[in-house]
Amino acid sequence: MPVTRTKQSDSLRAAQMYYLQDLTMDAIARELRTSRSTVSRLLASARESGLVQIQIRSPQGSAPELERVIRSSFKVDVHVVPVLDTLNEAEVLERVCVQAAKLIGPLVESNAIIGVAWGSTLSTVSRHLTRKITHGSTIVQLNGAGNTQTTGITYASEIMRRFGNAYEAKVEQFPVPAFFDHAETKTLMWAERSVRRILDLQARMTMAIFGVGSIDADIPSHVYSGGYLDEADLDSLAASAVVGDVATVFFRADGSEDGIVVNRRSSGPDLEMLRTVRRRVCVVSGASKINGLRGALAAGLATDLILDEATARTLVDPDAVDGPDVMSAPRRGYSA
Repeated sequence: MPVTRTKQSDSLRAAQMYYLQDLTMDAIARELRTSRSTVSRLLASARESGLVQIQIRSPQGSAPELERVIRSSFKVDVHVVPVLDTLNEAEVLERVCVQAAKLIGPLVESNAIIGVAWGSTLSTVSRHLTRKITHGSTIVQLNGAGNTQTTGITYASEIMRRFGNAYEAKVEQFPVPAFFDHAETKTLMWAERSVRRILDLQARMTMAIFGVGSIDADIPSHVYSGGYLDEADLDSLAASAVVGDVATVFFRADGSEDGIVVNRRSSGPDLEMLRTVRRRVCVVSGASKINGLRGALAAGLATDLILDEATARTLVDPDAVDGPDVMSAPRRGYSA
C-alpha cells in the first residue's frame, strides 16, 4: 500500500529523532503525541520505504578485505554480502537480492533511463525493492522474453512493473522473442519504428541492472527451463566455448563475443553498447556462476558488483571455495 504524505512526513520526523538525535521511542512518542507502538510502526515504515538505509561495517570478517581486493583487481565498485556457508543456493540468492534491492535504490535518480534484464536474480531483486520517488524516469526492458511456448510477457512485465512502481517510473516493455529463429528476421524487425523506439531508449540508458547467466548454475533460469535454448543452440554455445551471458547475449571466459552464432539471433543489447552505459549494476549469487561472472568482468560489463561472500572468495582465489570444483561441474543450464 502506498505511503501517504502525512505518514511519510511522520516517518521521516520519527527516523530523524531516533537515528540522528538518539531519542528513545518513548521520548519520540511524547513529542509526536502518539503511542510507542505507533512510533515503532513509523520507524519500520521509514526503513521499508527507503527513507532510512542502514549499513553495517564489521572490522572483523572477510567481506571488507574481499571488497578491497576485488575493487583493485577488477576495477568495479563492489559490495560483498556476508552469508553463512551452511545456507543453500536459494537462501543465498534471497539474502543477496534483499541487500541488492536496498543498495540499488540510492543509485536511482530522476530523469534516468534504467535498463533491466529479466531472470531469476532480477525477479528476486524486484520483490524487495524499496520505494523511492523519482521524476521523469523510465524503466526499459533489456531483452525480449518470447519463445515457441510463451510470449514471456507476463513473467518479464511483472519484473518491469515492480521496478516501475518502486521508483514511480514509466515502464517500456520489449515484446519480441528472446531469440529469433533467423538472424535475418531480427535485422528486419530492428528496422521497424516501434522496435527502434525501444532500441533508441536502450542506447540512451543511464543505468543498467542485470544478473549473469552461467553454464553450471545450480538454479536454472527461464532461459534454460523455459525452452529458450534447444540442443542445437547448446551445442553451438559449447563449440564456441561460451561460459555465460548477460541479458541473453553470450561471451567466452576472456570476455570476447565474436563469432558466437547465437548472438546474431539474440534480442539482448549489443555488449559494446552496454559498455557505454554510465552505471552498470551486476547482481550475482552462487559460486556455481563463477565462470560466467569472470567472463562478464573480463568483458568489462559491470561498474558495480553485488555478490555473496562465497562467490567473492572464489573470484579472488579459485581454491577458496568449499565443496565440488565448480570449474569442472557438469552442464546444467543457464541462470541469470
